[in-house]
Amino acid sequence: MKDLYDVIIVGGGPAGLNAALILARCLRKVLIFDHGKPRNRWARASHGFLSRDGINPLELLRISREQLQHYNIELKSLEIVSARKEQNFIVKDENGQEYYAKKLLIATGLKDLLPKIPGFERLYGKSVFHCPYCDGYENRFTKIAAYGFHKNAVGLAISLTNWSDDVILFSDGRKLSNQDQERLDIHGISIINKKVERLEGDEYLKGIVLEDDDFIPRNAVFFTTEQYQRSHIAEELGCAFSIHNIVETNDFQQTNVEGLYVAGDAGKDAQLIIIAAAEGARAAVIINKSFQKEELNTITLNADLKK
Repeated sequence: MKDLYDVIIVGGGPAGLNAALILARCLRKVLIFDHGKPRNRWARASHGFLSRDGINPLELLRISREQLQHYNIELKSLEIVSARKEQNFIVKDENGQEYYAKKLLIATGLKDLLPKIPGFERLYGKSVFHCPYCDGYENRFTKIAAYGFHKNAVGLAISLTNWSDDVILFSDGRKLSNQDQERLDIHGISIINKKVERLEGDEYLKGIVLEDDDFIPRNAVFFTTEQYQRSHIAEELGCAFSIHNIVETNDFQQTNVEGLYVAGDAGKDAQLIIIAAAEGARAAVIINKSFQKEELNTITLNADLKK
């Protein structure tokens, strides 16, 4: 067998890198894979991470990788395209090379399904956002749009009143239930049911153009649409998923597949980088404790055999 790693980590964001740091400090042999296209790469700044508030997310990753060079960690800028479990975990990279590990940590996160509306992708990370806790403060007291057409959109619109008293929900041609309409009315939120034609603005949003060419001035859009796993390997390995397409884990971040763990957005709906990083550290501690237990069992078994 080729080199057998203690842990392979798929995903080199805050969760994966922090897990690698803790595992390396536990003297574990670690290999990280990362394709270099983080979910927040369009954002100009990331927030809510104490001591790094406002840092460019790519700069945060650069600093993190630089600090890991002090440790015996291998990092490959490759995508993992498949995985299977035999006696150990076997993952295959985009070049067809296979790697082996006793345990596997998935930290690949989620991917947003951006609405196919002109201007959405161009303004993503500048005036278009998905997380109020990450970018609400920078857009406080401005004209804010919530975009979506299900119950999550209603909840998003209501949450945005924390930062602005001028919030409009754009449902893009979909009708909401009377109950949802009443909830919005209570919070003083207007709703526009007309279809959205495009977002107007060059570097920053100026407003939203509707199907009848009506122009609604807005400074920012927060959206809630479908999210899906960035990597398919959790599904390929037989992980259970929640109805929200989140990998189900127990209290110890372990999936229903023995030896397979998840950290970060792929397994949680609180999508903040500080939480992802903390989950990576927690998963690493749990994985190391699992190794310690297995090693103790081996020592005990060998001692019994010598009796």
